[in-house]
Amino acid sequence: MDPRGSKELNMTQNATFHDIAGKSVYITGGGFGIGASLTDGFMAQGANVAFIGRSDASAFVAKMQAKHGRAPLFLQGDITDTQHLQTTMRTAAAAHGDVDVLVNNAANDDRHTLDEVTPEYWDHMQSINLKSYFFACQEAARQMKATGGAIVNFSSISYIMGGAGYTAYTTANGGITAMSRSLARELGPDKIRVNALAPGWVLTPKQLDKWATPDALAGHLSTQCLKEHLAPQDIVDAVLFLSSNTSRMMTGQCMVVDGGVVVTG
Repeated sequence: MDPRGSKELNMTQNATFHDIAGKSVYITGGGFGIGASLTDGFMAQGANVAFIGRSDASAFVAKMQAKHGRAPLFLQGDITDTQHLQTTMRTAAAAHGDVDVLVNNAANDDRHTLDEVTPEYWDHMQSINLKSYFFACQEAARQMKATGGAIVNFSSISYIMGGAGYTAYTTANGGITAMSRSLARELGPDKIRVNALAPGWVLTPKQLDKWATPDALAGHLSTQCLKEHLAPQDIVDAVLFLSSNTSRMMTGQCMVVDGGVVVTG
């Protein structure tokens, strides 16, 4: 099937993680793209989900209400505003209890050349793609200190591959993996697990609109061991695993889900 033929990416519940039911989950960028699929996936497991996003997500919230019989808590805001980000996490805790699972998903993979980058652009990209992750982890750790929890930080295989054309993004992704390993060591005594997830090229509506030309799709698929395109469902399943007790002794790792483009270990 041509992956460009549909912008509707349907979700399937492939497994049930019983311990996620009732958990307080906070997702950055949880109203669009992979983030929307994450919200849907966690709600299908019975979690209480709150998410932050810049753009209005009221239509998505209504869709989730109709599908699950309850709505996620949408907290509008900019993740680069650290004070506001941490305030929304405390608002989520007031509604659902202290955060049990944090998923740092929001990112900006804007394309650029070396010569185009200004100091202001660089700082802006790091603020979105790395700084916000750190300070969300900081607030989550404060809330998780008493009972433990799980943090999943989205990285990308782009930095492992040495992808060109978006160096600000790949630099942040390398930093996310390093940060996750250091925080796993620091927070482990409090039973807080921290892992990174590095997806391959996931065909979200944004990717299909902007970059997924037939030639680009064919070229990337040729680099995969598995000759199927990645969909948001593939990433949701991995995040649910990393968030559940099924992975209770897994921390400080970077899990790659890319159909076999890069080889780790």
